[in-house]
Amino acid sequence: MNPLVLTMLLFSLGLGTTITFTGSHWLLIWMGLEINTMAIIPLMIQQQHPRAVEATTKYFLTQATASALLLFAGTTNAWITGQWNITEMMNPVSATLITIALALKIGLAPMHFWLPEVLQGLNLTTGLILSTWQKLAPFAILLQLNHLLNPHLLILFGTLSIIVGGWGGLNQTQLRKILAYSSIAHLGWMITILHYAPNLTTLNLILYIIMTTSMFLLFNMFNSTKIISIALLTTKSPLLTIITLTTLLSLGGLPPLTGFMPKWLILQELTKQSLTIPATIMALTTLLSLFFYLRLCYITTLTLSPNPITYMTMWRTKPIQSNLILISTASISLLLLPLTPCMLMLTS
Repeated sequence: MNPLVLTMLLFSLGLGTTITFTGSHWLLIWMGLEINTMAIIPLMIQQQHPRAVEATTKYFLTQATASALLLFAGTTNAWITGQWNITEMMNPVSATLITIALALKIGLAPMHFWLPEVLQGLNLTTGLILSTWQKLAPFAILLQLNHLLNPHLLILFGTLSIIVGGWGGLNQTQLRKILAYSSIAHLGWMITILHYAPNLTTLNLILYIIMTTSMFLLFNMFNSTKIISIALLTTKSPLLTIITLTTLLSLGGLPPLTGFMPKWLILQELTKQSLTIPATIMALTTLLSLFFYLRLCYITTLTLSPNPITYMTMWRTKPIQSNLILISTASISLLLLPLTPCMLMLTS
């Protein structure tokens, strides 16, 4: 892709998210979301491959539906209350429609069906943008509206997402689909606690973006898209294999790694709010997600891919790209748990 075109598209991505972050008028927020969607579509279709075209078409239709529903909800609220301000969401029907529209935009269950298929048709770099940056603008709206949204609907969406995210990833052999179902499960944790402790949603979103970025960068560095391909990581770089193992365990939420922090705090807050049944369901269904993370860990570190006699040993050449971002995200993914009080203070 032409560097000038790429720069313009990345600038448009940042502009759309910034408009949504700073806007308080429904039309301005809708415009920011539309700029975001239109900017990523050329990045998705740049491969000129049938799978990329299919993924782009699915993404466009899904986002267009969500944007139309969002605009309809904002217009309905303005018609009833006479206010276009985002904080004047007094109509419960509009609040419910906005929750459904944003759930469709980010890929929450039961509106999640597009996300694994779209992510499977993209390269790892565009998939990273879709899984991280594209979640920021919808969550900015949800965080502003957290006290106006129906908590029962949020808990229903969140619990369903955790179940679907764990169950859907069990039988997958494609790494991008596994990361998509991992994304759905993590989004469920964020949505469940949104009404009661929005600061925990912010903390979970930040840590999710850091850990997911680390995984995408690792897979992109080794050009791995299938489970069988990561069995060869040990022969390429033993150190990066260890980083992959620990980052996967952190995504699964095992102590003493960073990923344990948000799950621990969210379960604690749900228990304080007397929501023990959703908390129990969430804790148990997380074991499903943990299973496929452990499966990846097992294949990465404890097995070797079956090789023919003519197999050639790979050279451990010096990497061309800089590993600074990967080192930073991997370090944060592993070592942040002792700083839990500090992180809570920064996000509150």
